[in-house]
Amino acid sequence: MLYLHDVWVNWFEGEENGYSVCYFHEWRKNDGIELLDQVPLLYITEDLYDYIENDMHDLPEAMMDQIYRRAYIRKGQERTSVDFAAVVTDGNDMIAFDSIGYQIPVRKSRLIPRQEQLVFDMIKTTKPESFHFDGREIEKEYHMLSMEPELVHGLTRRERQLKQLMMIALDQLRTVNNPEEIRYWLTEWDPKQYPYIRYMDKEIVWDTLYEAVRHGWSHSQEELCAKMIKGQPFLEKMWEAEQAPKQNTHQN
Repeated sequence: MLYLHDVWVNWFEGEENGYSVCYFHEWRKNDGIELLDQVPLLYITEDLYDYIENDMHDLPEAMMDQIYRRAYIRKGQERTSVDFAAVVTDGNDMIAFDSIGYQIPVRKSRLIPRQEQLVFDMIKTTKPESFHFDGREIEKEYHMLSMEPELVHGLTRRERQLKQLMMIALDQLRTVNNPEEIRYWLTEWDPKQYPYIRYMDKEIVWDTLYEAVRHGWSHSQEELCAKMIKGQPFLEKMWEAEQAPKQNTHQN
């Protein structure tokens, strides 16, 4: 088995989409960076890699058995084994995961560039290992709180976070389903359309609002998001966390 040593990881917990697991250039100073003293490296098939990177389903039993307690974390002078952690690659990209004792990849992290290069060097003379897994037939479902990758493509970490925040607010709006409230927010977005919005069917109002704001990210969307979350402490706290994030300045 291949192993990596002294691996810096920046865990993103509960993220089912790979685009939410930030690459090194988007790591921040206040992220909780950890050091894996040792971690197994598995070269796997593209379909299994995609399944691990972009979902939260059960991992292959044989793979879990292979990596069981083969990873170690170091905190100060203390070295502790980790039940199920590994770095996996399909030869094109790579991701670290830690199941924190479960059967699913609960925590995921990218690697620093120097170690990414090391992974590519280490697998040059090997072939991908095949593991049977039940997820081959499961088709990935995207929805408002788990956006299609193309809806966040090209956005910065801050923009992705704010867009996710707006989707939470929109989801709440859709759940309450108060037609007048939805008309209000569509009017906020496009005041010139007010004479028409008043007479629109409520489903058309919702579809118009959602379609108008779901693509890309702009100052107008950011302003709408700020208004929609006002008075909701939990969402406001998430908003404030994204207002002046400091990027990592560590060298790789």
